[in-house]
Amino acid sequence: MVKAKLDLLQGTLDLMVLRTLVTLGPLHGYGIARRIEQASGDHVLLNQGTIYASLVRLQQRGLISSRWGTSEGGRRAKFYSITARGRKRLAEETENWHRLSAVIGRVLAVPEKGRG
Repeated sequence: MVKAKLDLLQGTLDLMVLRTLVTLGPLHGYGIARRIEQASGDHVLLNQGTIYASLVRLQQRGLISSRWGTSEGGRRAKFYSITARGRKRLAEETENWHRLSAVIGRVLAVPEKGRG
């Protein structure tokens, strides 16, 4: 069965990156992308350009930091970590996401006129 790729809403990839770093700790870009794909049940497929644009954006905003290290495969890689500011933003955005999701769920659950 072919799964349809989901289009991400603006800002949701950054939220998933922050959550991945809180869950797994410091990780390189490739690992972050694979973890998000795995956690989404492969409904979200990320190319390198997409994930690195998010990482640059988050680093410029002070929400993550980076340092060079060696990957499990013995390659030199940049490892990203969430900052205290990033943790605060993640908490705020997670709360907003839950509220928005609940509101959309309520609106979509309203039956059609004359059908419910």
